[in-house]
Amino acid sequence: MRRAAAAVALLLGLVPLAACGPDDPDPAPAKAADAAPPSTTAATDGAAPAGSTGTGTPSGAAAAPRPDGSITVAFAGDVHFEGRTEARLAVKAPEQALGPIAQTLADADLSVLNLETAITDRGAPEPKTYTFRTSPKALGVLKDSGVDVVSMANNHAVDFGADGLADTLAAKESSPIPVVGVGRNAKEAYAPYVTTVRGVKVAVVAASQVEDLTNQKWRAGANKPGIASALDAPALVKAVAAAKKQAPVVLVYLHWGEEGKACPTGAQTAVAKKLAAAGATAVVGTHAHTMLGSGMLGNTYVGYGFGNFLWYGTSNYAFSNETGVTTLTVSKEGKVTGESFAPATVDGRGVPVPQAGAAAEAALKRRNGLRGCTGLAPAPAAH
Repeated sequence: MRRAAAAVALLLGLVPLAACGPDDPDPAPAKAADAAPPSTTAATDGAAPAGSTGTGTPSGAAAAPRPDGSITVAFAGDVHFEGRTEARLAVKAPEQALGPIAQTLADADLSVLNLETAITDRGAPEPKTYTFRTSPKALGVLKDSGVDVVSMANNHAVDFGADGLADTLAAKESSPIPVVGVGRNAKEAYAPYVTTVRGVKVAVVAASQVEDLTNQKWRAGANKPGIASALDAPALVKAVAAAKKQAPVVLVYLHWGEEGKACPTGAQTAVAKKLAAAGATAVVGTHAHTMLGSGMLGNTYVGYGFGNFLWYGTSNYAFSNETGVTTLTVSKEGKVTGESFAPATVDGRGVPVPQAGAAAEAALKRRNGLRGCTGLAPAPAAH
């Protein structure tokens, strides 16, 4: 698969694209052997957090530092194990649950995506059009597919009420990989996951900006379980500023944007500026069911929308099957020095299938065009 990726990159002469066919039998290999448990620190006052309670350790953490001190961080979009993708929980090697593109996630030193579902088999559905649930097995399946950190700060994390939330938090506590953006209280929900990857300290924070039932009814409070909310901008900014004191690389994964809209909203651009000022290395996210533009806001990388990734059903929104994995190269000081994109398309199984050749070139061209309405500068290309 690496040979195919190199071939596409040489063909385009632009940003390297990872590419492999849908029937590629290679499994996503394990990263370097797990190291000691990730670092955590004492809690700070108010909603600003300090340490993660997650039990997982990114498997890239044990790898030796690179000569230049850089690390790679991969991001993907929304994942469900519901409907047509529920069967992916039972997929065994040689193909991982996420399909061949799992290789791209596994190749990065750290990878992050959004699990958009409650983790429960109990509870009554919330009064909303769509409700999603899965089993705790999903977290292990994602780890096996090369994912290192999962955000659950989204509008479906509490789809099955108090009982479902209790089960989700229990699954978080026993998860083989860190889960961010949901907790027993605001301090825990906003808490960053802090770890050291190839000698570089990294913090991951998550929150939801979607104005919906979940963000109103199930927003975490001082003594209330729920999700971290980006609608409370001061709390999120405080969380990011606190994380910056712990790690030079701060990654913020948000659930944000307007469904079906390929340009960022005013709320997105406003919070991105605040988080950049607070020291975020990257501010990225999902929710719109279509991809949005990405680029640089000063020294901060902003990805306004990664689209659907492992997707439970069809969508009426334009280009909703376009997806991929965005990989950033980040210096030990927390500066983004490169970006690459591995394009994929969601197939009839709901699986993101890597693209190659002319299809990959067209996908990259369209993705780059999405930056036009963002006000962002192009990110430096990965070398």
